[in-house]
Amino acid sequence: MLDHIAIQVNDVAASAAFYDAVLAPLGGERKKQFGENISFGVTGHPLWLVPAQGLEAPREVHIAFTAADRATVDAFHAAALAVGAEVLHAPRLWPEYHDSYYGAFVRDPDGNNIEAVCHCA
Repeated sequence: MLDHIAIQVNDVAASAAFYDAVLAPLGGERKKQFGENISFGVTGHPLWLVPAQGLEAPREVHIAFTAADRATVDAFHAAALAVGAEVLHAPRLWPEYHDSYYGAFVRDPDGNNIEAVCHCA
């Protein structure tokens, strides 16, 4: 249902380096750059980083990326740790969501809640 999402970031270069690292295990990579705007995806351009506008800080966003399996969620988590991300929740099962929901949650450089999730057993 989602075609793309753009999030405002304070430092495009720092955020792009974070997403380079954590999306690589999921098969994601930089796709396009227009000025300071950078897109990421496996195919298409579902995630865009754009410079924050105005004086207010960007508001927190939650983005969950699909992982092919639990090992990929673990690799996402390891990549986030390697770039110094704050870990909100290490990889684990979340039975309160459903029996096979396996996810890990970290903060990106702007404080957004970024997740990798696998819905398979």
